[in-house]
Amino acid sequence: MRNGAKAALVGGVFAVMVGGAGYGAYNLVSAITGGNTSAEEPGAVKTGPLTRDEIRDTTQKFFAAWEKGDAEGAAALTNNEDGAAQKALTGYREDAHITKVKVTPGTASGAKVPFSVKATVSYEGKTKPLSYETELTVVRGSTTGRPLVDWQPSVVHPDLEEGDTLVTGEASAPPIEAVDRGGAVLSEKKYPSLGPIIEQLRKRYGDEAGGTPGIELAVRHQSADVPDETLLTLDKGTPGKLQTTLSASVQAAAEKAVKKFAESSVVAVKPSTGEVLAVANHGFGEFNAAFEGKLAPASTMKIITAAMLIDNGVTSMNEPAPCDASAVWQSQTFRNIKGLEPNENATLADSFARSCNTAFVKLIDEEPLTDESLTREAQDRFGLGRDNWKTGIVSFDGSVPASPGPDRAANAIGQGQVQMSPLNMASVTATAITGAFRQPVIVPQELDDRELATARGLEQNTVAQLREMMRRTATSGTAAPAMREVAALGGAFGAKTGSAEVDSQATSNSWFTGYRGDIAAAAVTQEGGHGGDAAGPIVADVLRAGG
Repeated sequence: MRNGAKAALVGGVFAVMVGGAGYGAYNLVSAITGGNTSAEEPGAVKTGPLTRDEIRDTTQKFFAAWEKGDAEGAAALTNNEDGAAQKALTGYREDAHITKVKVTPGTASGAKVPFSVKATVSYEGKTKPLSYETELTVVRGSTTGRPLVDWQPSVVHPDLEEGDTLVTGEASAPPIEAVDRGGAVLSEKKYPSLGPIIEQLRKRYGDEAGGTPGIELAVRHQSADVPDETLLTLDKGTPGKLQTTLSASVQAAAEKAVKKFAESSVVAVKPSTGEVLAVANHGFGEFNAAFEGKLAPASTMKIITAAMLIDNGVTSMNEPAPCDASAVWQSQTFRNIKGLEPNENATLADSFARSCNTAFVKLIDEEPLTDESLTREAQDRFGLGRDNWKTGIVSFDGSVPASPGPDRAANAIGQGQVQMSPLNMASVTATAITGAFRQPVIVPQELDDRELATARGLEQNTVAQLREMMRRTATSGTAAPAMREVAALGGAFGAKTGSAEVDSQATSNSWFTGYRGDIAAAAVTQEGGHGGDAAGPIVADVLRAGG
């Protein structure tokens, strides 16, 4: 959970005032009669659109009752009939310990009224101000015709959903001090991408880290499986130390690299162990797109497809894989990236290095391949798509569904129904160059003895061919410009590019995965263009930092 509340808002004491909050002059007669100053028949139920006076007066009364702590009175001004409104408003003071409430309405838009809240949260001698904004809607009662606040939990706080409650008390887990593999402290201030990740680690491992809980205002969700959401920290508590697999130096390079491009993510792993060395995001807020993103991986997927072709005896790196201008599969025509010249004499290694789509599309029709072959390769050899990774935080395990028709060909070139994250593709590269699938982890397995995912891995003959094809791609193929400085460092290295077309985008997503020595990395930049243009430099920066 992040510390602190929502951004501070302009607030103040709610008062009856002329021209206040866009409502116009306060009318005493309207307040008494509910906005209807004309004579009506006794017992008549008013119908029709709400008047401006009705909207204003109802919200004023509701806010006044809320400020006074009159939960029953405020709830009576809503259309709620099952007691949820009164329970939430009572809990606001008694469970969340929120007092000194001041509500400031904004300018109404029809029957919708935005407003800001300023209040104080106090618990066991700890006090902090709370500020946020939300909105309500006034409706006409279905049976009475009275103007009433349409009850939604978000009226009380924008983060509340059905069944949620606000509570202030001891935090659900103690704070942690996350440290890297060498003991260096990994703070959110120094490594911004790690903020939401450290919060996930706190929720999951805070108790094991040895700290003492602080005091916080939180949203407690109806489901016990969903962790509390911290809104305001009154006391931080004492942090416990939590060991991670991250490398401070690689993380620093990753943080700097993703900031060069909008909506970018990168992950680096240690192929020999599966340990995550860095994870960085830019442009996604608190969403960890590097671990949880689900995007078509484009031609980086050809690492898995090439392995499938080799493992099934369809072809090998030095056998023919002609790169034609187009290829037709199941009535759908596939073409190559713009500017790629056909080569009828190309081998699999040639077409891999130049990222020729048509060569791979033509080969998926060969015996003994079926609609399930790519799925089996991804699951059995690379450990993908079984929803059983236990990295230590929330992660996506990749998806390579068995697809008939045109999607069978599209999947083979990383389009269609295939979805991956940078974490998945970094793992794919690690498996490709070692032959062993080692499930990525961001905290040591021994911390909680969780069961890690397993897979059969690759034969060394396949590994040798994949390494050579990736090296050729990095020296004379599509990845060469981005990998030039990495290659100059010497040692074993290789890469693969990808440019994923998305229907709603004018520019493709840029994908890149590569390795040098015992570090593999993968990145994606949404709408970044060709694989080597945006994602390539990110991966190269991370690989150079890997020692």
